[in-house]
Amino acid sequence: MPLKILAIGDLHLGRVPSRLPADLRDDARRYGPSEVLERIVRYATESRIDAVVLAGDVVEHDYDFFEAYRDLRGTVGRLLAAGIRVLAVAGNHDTVVLPRLADQLEGFELIGRGGRWEQRTLTAGAERATLHGWSFPQRVVTASPLDGARLERGPGPNLGLLHCDLDQAESRYAPVATAELSNAGLDGWLLGHVHKPGELTAAFPLGYLGSATGLHPNEHGPRGPWLISIDGGRIAAVEQLPLAPLHWEHVDVDVTGIAAPEDARDLLLARVAELDKRLGARAVPPDAVGLRARFVGRSRFRGEIERMLDEERLDDVGTGTSGRRYFVESASVATAPEIDLASLAQTPSPAGLLAKRLRLLERDPRDPDRAELIRRARARLDECHDKPCWQALALDAPTDDEIAEMLRDAGLRALDALLAQQPEGAA
Repeated sequence: MPLKILAIGDLHLGRVPSRLPADLRDDARRYGPSEVLERIVRYATESRIDAVVLAGDVVEHDYDFFEAYRDLRGTVGRLLAAGIRVLAVAGNHDTVVLPRLADQLEGFELIGRGGRWEQRTLTAGAERATLHGWSFPQRVVTASPLDGARLERGPGPNLGLLHCDLDQAESRYAPVATAELSNAGLDGWLLGHVHKPGELTAAFPLGYLGSATGLHPNEHGPRGPWLISIDGGRIAAVEQLPLAPLHWEHVDVDVTGIAAPEDARDLLLARVAELDKRLGARAVPPDAVGLRARFVGRSRFRGEIERMLDEERLDDVGTGTSGRRYFVESASVATAPEIDLASLAQTPSPAGLLAKRLRLLERDPRDPDRAELIRRARARLDECHDKPCWQALALDAPTDDEIAEMLRDAGLRALDALLAQQPEGAA
């Protein structure tokens, strides 16, 4: 029998998903960390898992002790009763609360307490594996946890369990270089901190496990623990298990060629049906699905579609198999005019000048003219971003891609307005 390890990324007990419709917010725990933890425990006990490991930020805040204690007490007890070990490292969110919880929960193994590397041996029959772990000693750690560290190999495949900021040298949250991990002498690394899952492979699993369930629309795509199987003295398989109760999906709806604005609704529902078929095929499907919808393609109905979306109630766009709830968290229209931008850009008119700018945004990000357009836009945005009245929001500066999307959206709106002012048939 293989040795089976279930690895969980950022769980953040005490937090609930944001951007839910009002009626789902009333029962937000059903879609958050507590529920995905329940699903993980159920899977682990039914699938004869040997160890559950958590890569830090198990708890959202140090003052969430009692809520986390309530969830973890039952969880740890059920796993231990099934012969499943529970091991964790502390991340930057739970430097105080996780050690205290470990002291209260018998059988909960905190590895690397106080920022000191420790190892544990996991066993299942003849199979062995060694887990190396390091925990945050305080919230801010500016040095690499691997500075001066020497990790002695143990039996079987050796895996590192670490909460860190990968390839971010100036980070305040345990900056580590990929090269450091690759050269540490282990057979793989299971990382916490960044909520986007990596692409872990059995050959050398190195990457982020991702958040256990999507806590925000930007945490879209499959979420859940990773199953690592040790067989024949090697890492035989690494597989993500999408167990999250809430699934976020970004969908593009191509409205090219529609005969009426209302046709955009039918196309959105068709995308929902396709998604429901895919999600329904999962062993453990989600209970709710939040969509961030974007209408794309070429259409003369951009304004009409926008007005229709403003008037529609989008917090319940359908019920899938098993009563799965679908809602649209946000919808945007990013269609281009049916007129050819390349041809319009050749005309000596305000619309032609705007078309030239929009064409710049379609170029490679390394194009110097495109980069200059983004730079000028960023300078204008920074004037607002740096105003004292916005500082309390602690907003991150937009990325180049986000600025390009803002410019494209604003430019297409303006172009639609310009074209609408021209006599029919005018260039």
